[in-house]
Amino acid sequence: MWPYTFEEVESLSGPRGELAARTVAMPADTNPAGDIFGGWIMSLMDKAGMVTAARHANGRVVTASVTDMEFHFPVKVGDVVCCYADIDRIKRSSASFHLEVWVLRAGQGRRLKVTSADFTFVALDDEGKPRPFAANEN
Repeated sequence: MWPYTFEEVESLSGPRGELAARTVAMPADTNPAGDIFGGWIMSLMDKAGMVTAARHANGRVVTASVTDMEFHFPVKVGDVVCCYADIDRIKRSSASFHLEVWVLRAGQGRRLKVTSADFTFVALDDEGKPRPFAANEN
């Protein structure tokens, strides 16, 4: 018998991309069942993606879309929550990033992938209009 589920096997390979955010899940962010709200996790992913996209765009970006959001496992109070961002593609004024959230249960042990999604960000100029998405030379 195979000892792992598909999600567990995927978790063994490690995160995709660079570490973009890390925090600890706190009691104030729980739902009635005691797990962390999915919206809290999405917010963390959006912020981590925005910081990464802004660095690549050399300026202001906004979230244009989120697709393929999948929750594999719950996040628990006390988990160390790490968000990783990996650039998928850059178009004229937008870029798509794959974001993954991994946790260390109670800050220890093996990392576990709990969610992933694809975020698209649009680069904006000072007037709030789309502008070319420039690769960061730094």
